[in-house]
Amino acid sequence: MSNTSELDKMSACANCGKGEEAAINLKACTACKLVKYCSRECQIAHRPQHKKECKRRAKELHDEKLFKQPPPIEDCPICMIRLPMLGSGRVYMACCGKLICRGCVYAFQSRATKKEHDVCPFCRTPPQKSDEKKIKQYEKRMDTNDPIAIKGIGSMYRDGDYGLPRDQAKALELWHRAGELGSADAYYNIGIAYDTGDGVEVDEKKAVHYWELGAMRGNAEARNNLGAMEGNLGNMDRALKHWMIAARDGYSNSLEGIKIMYKHGDATKDDYAKALQLHQTYVDEIKTAQRDEAAAVREEYKYY
Repeated sequence: MSNTSELDKMSACANCGKGEEAAINLKACTACKLVKYCSRECQIAHRPQHKKECKRRAKELHDEKLFKQPPPIEDCPICMIRLPMLGSGRVYMACCGKLICRGCVYAFQSRATKKEHDVCPFCRTPPQKSDEKKIKQYEKRMDTNDPIAIKGIGSMYRDGDYGLPRDQAKALELWHRAGELGSADAYYNIGIAYDTGDGVEVDEKKAVHYWELGAMRGNAEARNNLGAMEGNLGNMDRALKHWMIAARDGYSNSLEGIKIMYKHGDATKDDYAKALQLHQTYVDEIKTAQRDEAAAVREEYKYY
């Protein structure tokens, strides 16, 4: 089997040579997808010969997914303009499960009466007055498998907010559930827990694993952390790739990291120019006058 073509590898068992023409159900190696086997026994027997190639290709496939620019989150349902990737630029409404940009929240509150001021700008639901009712509102969203609500309840358990007991084990349980449902932020939080030892043993490999999951789903902070870790290990090419993606998603710390790399000779002038351009493209895509006003007021008064 040593001189078989790539097509032959996928049409016959890599160990015994039995093919699909013999009506055998061949299954591809789940790690590399390069070869197929007719049985578990053949896969085990072929492992010593295949191990090196398998690891090489599995790493290539992993990096292809890891360094792919994640898709943007949905547009704001009110202004229909791209939502900021960073959480500071958007607000989650547990009443209707909508993510709304702070510009639209600010614009609504600016023209609302005192009575209307804190109602949801999208569905006009009044705010919940008690901690118990706020929790029930989140729990209702949890029942619909809303990953943002599930992640949010997890964070409440982490911090002991809204009358909930501080329970890191419960927080991790909910973050895992939210991550499986698509929450990038939940995976970022799990990575932080393993990085700091909050409720679990410190485990750098697990921290990296969960930050990778978060980064691939669009969490720029997780992506930035991965870049920093690669830079500390001297893997400057990988650090640059991570920070380029995070800069495209508006994370200014990553842009600053590339600037420092350029100053130290670890990135080229063209690399830095590209990072600036990518970051500016993001800024232009999410920029509105309302959002600028909201950011200025929030910075001055810190009131919402």
